[in-house]
Amino acid sequence: MTAVRAPQAWSVRVRGTVQGVGFRPFVHRVATGLRLDGEVRNVGGEVLIRVGGPEQAVARLIEALRAQAPAAARIGEITVTPDGAAPPPGFRVVASADTDLPQGFAGLPADLAICGDCLDELFSPADRRYRYPFINCTACGPRATIIDSLPYDRQRTAMAGFPLCPRCAAEYRDPADRRFHAEPVACPACGPRLTWRAGGRTATGEQALTVAAAAVAVARIIAVKGLGGYQLVCDATNAAVVDRLRRRKLRPRKPFAVMVADLAAARALARVDPAAAAALGGPERPIVLLPARLGGALAPSVARGLDRIGLFLPTTALHHLLLHDLGRPLVVTSGNRADEPIAIDDAEAADRLAGIADGFLGHDRPIRARYDDSVVQVVAGSARLVRRARGYAPGALTLPVPARKPILAVGAQLKNTFALARAGQALIGPHGGDLADADSLAAFEATVAQLCRLHRCEPEVYAHDLHPDYLSTGYAQRMATPPRRVGVQHHHAHVVSCAAEHGVDGPFLGVAYDGLGFGDDGRFWGGELLLSTYTGFRRLGRFGTAPLPGGQAAVRRPARMALGYLYGGEFPVPPGPVPALLHRMPAAEQALIRRMIERGVHCPPASSAGRFLDAAASLLGVRDDAGYEGEAAILLEAAAHRAGGRPEPLPWRITRIGGLWVYDWSGTLGALLERGAAGESADDLAAAIHRTVIEVTVALCTRAAERTGVRTVCLSGGCLQNRILATGLSDALSAAGLTALLNRQVPAGDGGISYGQAVIAAARLAGDG
Repeated sequence: MTAVRAPQAWSVRVRGTVQGVGFRPFVHRVATGLRLDGEVRNVGGEVLIRVGGPEQAVARLIEALRAQAPAAARIGEITVTPDGAAPPPGFRVVASADTDLPQGFAGLPADLAICGDCLDELFSPADRRYRYPFINCTACGPRATIIDSLPYDRQRTAMAGFPLCPRCAAEYRDPADRRFHAEPVACPACGPRLTWRAGGRTATGEQALTVAAAAVAVARIIAVKGLGGYQLVCDATNAAVVDRLRRRKLRPRKPFAVMVADLAAARALARVDPAAAAALGGPERPIVLLPARLGGALAPSVARGLDRIGLFLPTTALHHLLLHDLGRPLVVTSGNRADEPIAIDDAEAADRLAGIADGFLGHDRPIRARYDDSVVQVVAGSARLVRRARGYAPGALTLPVPARKPILAVGAQLKNTFALARAGQALIGPHGGDLADADSLAAFEATVAQLCRLHRCEPEVYAHDLHPDYLSTGYAQRMATPPRRVGVQHHHAHVVSCAAEHGVDGPFLGVAYDGLGFGDDGRFWGGELLLSTYTGFRRLGRFGTAPLPGGQAAVRRPARMALGYLYGGEFPVPPGPVPALLHRMPAAEQALIRRMIERGVHCPPASSAGRFLDAAASLLGVRDDAGYEGEAAILLEAAAHRAGGRPEPLPWRITRIGGLWVYDWSGTLGALLERGAAGESADDLAAAIHRTVIEVTVALCTRAAERTGVRTVCLSGGCLQNRILATGLSDALSAAGLTALLNRQVPAGDGGISYGQAVIAAARLAGDG
């Protein structure tokens, strides 16, 4: 900006998440306070400000855009250019312009939890929105789940069918009101209404809420229409109804999330440190995984066998009202059966959830996009995403190398997300669950189509996993042929997702520990050390391999995996005491598995850290079969936490095979069996297994750093969601003089794969150019 003496006119363009977060009213207040003339409007996915006045006052406005923006806004770039036409006196908010979107992506706003001001009104009897379940303002309420098109204005949302009453219209148009241009604004006179349906009985409004709460109070399960889909709700303190929900939902053991009224209620059930409290109370309102307190009021089957509980605070006014009226914690879980997409359509919910819910608490505001609840945990003092969904998605992250063409990265099979990449950004779609069948694939395709349409992004390149049987890979193969299709190795995508979000420049060491991923040699990997850049990698080390008897059957039954290590692993386990597992396992099953291993029938080998932990869990008697993905390793971690102290590692060795450093786990498993037979507790041995993996990894990384000169280590993969491994590796690598990085904004598990794919595809395109 050049020095001027007279008032000037300027055009200020703001990119980022600046729509649907109260940004235009904020600009209006600041500009009016500075006595500037001009206007502010949404243009495509940006905010455009035309402003006239003294240069010093304009500079103060621009400083305020970054320093004082609404809490939910995310400022990406501010561009200031001279504008020859002076604006008329005064400052106003004008109608949005539906023009071409900019390079990168529009800042499509995520849904925001109810704010403190609206919560005060909700429980104020004198307020006209007293106990109104759809109360909101510019600082809170639905966003991504109601948008039809951009720019974000009421007529382009699911609220278009609810004309404003005179009082709401006056608030909407008043620059001094906090509901000024709050697109979902409504009240009991003009907004959505609740409905209750159960057994032929119906109710509306406040009566619907009363009947629904009464149903929960007498141990019924209800389906509640949330922001991004239906949720199943029941009393979290009643063991009988929690068990009934498990049977009906076909979810025998996977833990349920619990919603509580406030931080005080959360602290009664779990230990909440400052970082966890900040995550719980943030506008995203994720589920936060917290250390459970012994003797809490929850039914044991909410999270049986685990030392952590997933808690979250109310997202909407409706949730607050239910918790207030019931006065107890509630199980609030996805409105679906196991492995199905969450229901968003009212008719679909009535059909799919009829055998689960005893009644339906719905409303007449449509849901435009499917968004499940996000999940975070605190590791090494920071909140890190486990599942990126409502409140965080569809946010964009920076690409370290700009994409020369629009890219769609389709992600993995499990915990699927996808990413759109254009110019310097990658927009990560919401968690879509496991692509297990036609319904989940259809939901994935619908969400891709919606975000592509909203951002007017037509992919020209498709990035996908190397696994030929992933439904996401099949989708990419149907959509494009090489060179418009880029295959990306699974573990390369994992470690790049970590490096890219930290802005790593140059080669780095990547530690990728997960269950299974297709290697570039056609075999299953999962315990890998890579020397990596954004365009490629070289494999430096791995875990020793073991067969997976029955393929996926071994994933579902860790006892099979244990036999794979004992009888067919790359390294022979020393003779020792008979494993207790063999006394638990049917003789016929043992004989079948041994024949499969001996003959090499349907026993693909895998160098997997996740499967190694599964096998250890079974050998220790922690879990022989998995009721959900990763259960055995999760219970093994819980056992290790119970041990406490700093355990001594079990014996281990690193050997050279085919030019790679390989973890020989034979001594580890032999000692595990010996010490277990001698009476050492499973908890202590679980802790020792974790310490062993940490020491092995540090040894691999220090050798690689000495050989390559690269001292930055990016840790990713599903096993890095294990708090003991993540924290222990971070500390131990740092103590060894290496820089250790963990995922934070994208999940370390397969939910982060799509971002890694997008980064790699963009970097390769740049290299081709």
